[in-house]
Amino acid sequence: MSETGKAPKKQQVFTLLVEIGRKSGDGLPDKAIGAALMVFASGVDEAEAVRETVAILKQADTAPLDVSGYGTLAEREAEGHDVTDEERALMQRALDENAVIVAQMTPFFE
Repeated sequence: MSETGKAPKKQQVFTLLVEIGRKSGDGLPDKAIGAALMVFASGVDEAEAVRETVAILKQADTAPLDVSGYGTLAEREAEGHDVTDEERALMQRALDENAVIVAQMTPFFE
């Protein structure tokens, strides 16, 4: 229990889709106009996971434009999403390391 008498919130892992634009040094292919990143991020709620993800992506010289949340593993399963063993392992790693993990990057081209 914390000082407020409430149990501290437990970390969860959220699946986020982040659209990024171009920025010098971003590491995207030369002719790409941006990219979509599928990210697994830990946080006590989705808002914290989004804030942490955006902060880390900015530190990595990318230009986050938009973030869409797809919920926790349980929420995704309840919606019928097919979650692979690889995704589950990356989600567990994000939880264990209190980390933001980019699971997939898809560049956009004109």
